[in-house]
Order: sequence, then C-alpha cells, then structure tokens
Amino acid sequence: MPSSQPTRADRFSFGLWTVGWQARDPFGDATRPALDPVESVHRLAELGAYGVTFHDDDLIPFGSDDAARDGHIKRFRAALEETGLVVPMATTNLFTHPVFKEGALTANDRDVRRFALRKVMRNMDLAAELGAETYVLWGGREGTEVDAAKDLRAAFDRYREGLDTLAQYSVDRGYGLRFALEPKPNEPRGDIFLPTVGHALAFISTLEHADLVGVNPEVGHEQMAGLNFTHGIAQALWQGKLFHIDLNGQHGPKFDQDLVFGHGDLLSAFATVDLLENGGPGGGPAYDGPRHFDYKPLRTEDADGVWTSAAANMRTYLLLKERAAAYRADPEVQEALAAAGVPELAVPTLGEGESYDDLLADRSAFEDFDADAAAARGGGVVRLAQLAVEHLTGAR
Repeated sequence: MPSSQPTRADRFSFGLWTVGWQARDPFGDATRPALDPVESVHRLAELGAYGVTFHDDDLIPFGSDDAARDGHIKRFRAALEETGLVVPMATTNLFTHPVFKEGALTANDRDVRRFALRKVMRNMDLAAELGAETYVLWGGREGTEVDAAKDLRAAFDRYREGLDTLAQYSVDRGYGLRFALEPKPNEPRGDIFLPTVGHALAFISTLEHADLVGVNPEVGHEQMAGLNFTHGIAQALWQGKLFHIDLNGQHGPKFDQDLVFGHGDLLSAFATVDLLENGGPGGGPAYDGPRHFDYKPLRTEDADGVWTSAAANMRTYLLLKERAAAYRADPEVQEALAAAGVPELAVPTLGEGESYDDLLADRSAFEDFDADAAAARGGGVVRLAQLAVEHLTGAR
C-alpha cells in the first residue's frame, strides 16, 4: 500500500466550522465542548493539512467589539505563523443570527441587505489581510418557504447587485479575490436560490464581473438534489469556473449529512478524485486548487474522534488517488476504454475544415449509415465499471 500520510503538497484544507462543530442538531444538544480555533490550527497542522478556512463568526464571535476582535485575530495569526498553515479561502456567516432568518443579500428588509453587505466587506478585509485568494458565498438563507412571500425576480436583481458590489469592492481595494458561489437545493431554507452548479453558472453569466466569480460545489449539496457531483464539477472545469471545492460524503437525496469524504457514495468519490487528479490535459491534474473538506465529525464522537475523522478525509482521498492512478495505468483498463470508444469522443464530429455542406454531401453519415448495425454494437460499459470496482477494492 502507498503512504497515506498527507503532506502540504496535497493542499488539503479544513474549515474551522468542520472540526469545531459541537454536534448540535434539530433534535439534540451539543455532544462536544467548543473548540478553540488556535487548537484547531495546531491539530490540523500536525495531521498534515496545509490550510484552514473560516467564516467570520467562527473566528470572532458575533457582536465582538473592536478590542476583542483584534485579540481573536492576533491569536489566530500567531497560530498560522507557528504552524505554517495558510488561509486559502474565507467566507461570511449570513445564516446563523436571527437577523438573517428571511434572507441576507436577498432579504425583503433593505436594512438587513445593507448590513449583510457590510458584514461581508469587513471579513473580505480580513481575508485579504491573511492572504486568502478565494471568497466563498453560500446563500443558505437566500430562498423561500412560501413563494408568495418573495418577489422572486427582484430577489435575483438584489442577489446580482450584491455580487457586483462585492466584486467591485475587491477590485477597487486591490484584493485580487475570486468569488465562489456554493450551490445547495434546500436546508436551512425550504428552497434555496441557485440550488445547483448549473443554476449558479447561469446566474454568474449575468454579473458585471463574471470573470471573478465561479463556483464552490459540494458533494452532498449536489447529491441532495439527486445529481451527479462528478458531472457538475466537470462542467465547472470545462467552463473554467471551478474556483474551489468542498469534499464530503452523502447517502443520496436526504438531509445534508456532511460525512467524511468517501463515507457515502464511494464509487462517486472515486470518480471525483479520478477527474480532479487525472482529468486534465495529457492525463494530469484537472484542478490545482485546495482539496477542501467541508464535513462534520459524527455526533457520536468525542474530541479524539474529531481528529480521527479529520485524518480519515485525507487518508481516503489519498487512497482513492492511488487507486485512480492504478486504474488509469492498467493495460486492461486502457484496452477496455478503447473498446468502449471513450478516446473517440475527443475527436471532433466535423473534420478539420469540414463544413455542414460537406456533412450533408457525405452519404456515409446518413444515407448509407447502418443504424441497426451501430445499434447492435455493445458499449462495454459494465466491463469498465467492474474494473473500477476491482481497483477500488484492491482486487487488482
């Protein structure tokens, strides 16, 4: 077996809210005490992570005065310097405080929208100060339970206005931040705006600074909607919009489980790692950003279990990366890919210099094409799937 000890080169990162989750849920109180962000930084560094991310309220309790705020930042910065961890991404909590119960950037109340913008801008200042390159925006309260309670078209106007304002702020301040929208279909709102990768990509095309805005897809969020996560990130990569990624596990379309990566749909996790690591030009990595884990340690776990679960995310990713490399290098897999015609998909349908007039003149393309014979050919898909299972289970 390969070494599964992570290194900084793997670019694994965690949010303070992940390991710091106290395991409250709608039916039960916390099962773990609060975790000091400074301890999180040190423990993650010991486990081999390279980065740590945060919401503003993860680091600085909501309502802190300036002196308290400066103290929290000073301690956090010292921990970063002591460990060498970086802050590749930051985000803003626009969902916990009751002021956001009806929305933040799309709240009916204009004063709430203005407060939300200021809250984001203030944390953008800190994010830039700490060297973050990406700013994630998750609109967990941007949505409805009752459609009549929201002017839906106006809501998208306000959402766009908010994003345009924040992007312009970054440009004018020289922060160089790229923004990543995080889609999710539901929970906590009954229906959240921009619920999937496709919705977010369409929305981004309307923005004034569309070049600065991409997506931050999360495994569980796409799978909650019954969608294929690997397809979603493939489209984001294809459009040059995969600015960040959240990895975790999920058992199908139910509540957001935030399991350890790979502890849900393992075949999907295998396909995701294969795409990220081997789906680029020439078979190299397709994505060069952080491999960020947005998970929650199970409610059953004590403090030791928190760090066991954090390590499990990285170990699982590295094991899947090794298995995906072996799969791609297997001569039988290469033969099966060719038999299934997979490499042929990279060949343009129209030849170089060929026009649709040439296509119309080509009798082999239609008049003489034997559709029945083509339909009779097997696809070889099950063989490819079985080979993947055998590599994934270590049978090869």
